[in-house]
Amino acid sequence: MLVRIPGVLTQDEVAHCRQVLEAAAWVDGKVTAGQQSRQTKHNLQLGEQSAEARELGEFLLRRLGTNELFVSAALPLRIYPPLINRYDEGMEFGTHIDNAIRPVPGLGVRVRTDLSATLFLTAPEDYDGGELIIEDTYGEKRVKFAAGDMVLYPATSRHRVEPVTRGSRWCSFFWIQSMVRDDGARALLFDLDGAIRSLRGREGDTAEAVQLTGVYHNLVRRWADV
Repeated sequence: MLVRIPGVLTQDEVAHCRQVLEAAAWVDGKVTAGQQSRQTKHNLQLGEQSAEARELGEFLLRRLGTNELFVSAALPLRIYPPLINRYDEGMEFGTHIDNAIRPVPGLGVRVRTDLSATLFLTAPEDYDGGELIIEDTYGEKRVKFAAGDMVLYPATSRHRVEPVTRGSRWCSFFWIQSMVRDDGARALLFDLDGAIRSLRGREGDTAEAVQLTGVYHNLVRRWADV
């Protein structure tokens, strides 16, 4: 399931993030790459332990916690602290699959990467290339969203970032361990939740809406891994 989540950040919030990043120090993106992906990863990254990374990570987590569409789609149990990457002209990230388990530095906690997320911090007209290519059973999906928008997709997907040929592409990326591990079950819950919210918005809390809400929560109970 690939989900676009628009407006995670306002344009003022995007501008704030970029202002913080303009003064930050960048390191080789290979520092968080696995053995296979290290061979194909050519980008820059904000140091995980930097003050800027901690500030922006905490800010983004607060915004995600209030985003109903994100919560509905991801059903998050744990979120790996958001990272920031940068692709300047000529940089790319070849085809790879994200590591299944990621330890959170300094916390003694591990995150199972059920979902990958990319939050765009650069307007698409400000750079050429740099599309996120996600492979699924229906072929390749090319993703290049507006600044402030986010894409959520299964971490089991093969994906890559095309070479940037003009400008610079800045994004936040992170992983989510969902309460519901199975992508198919999570997709059904997302569709059901969307239908319930639409029904309640149109008809109010009818008996049918209440019954469907009960079905939703009983399915979460059945499938949740907490």
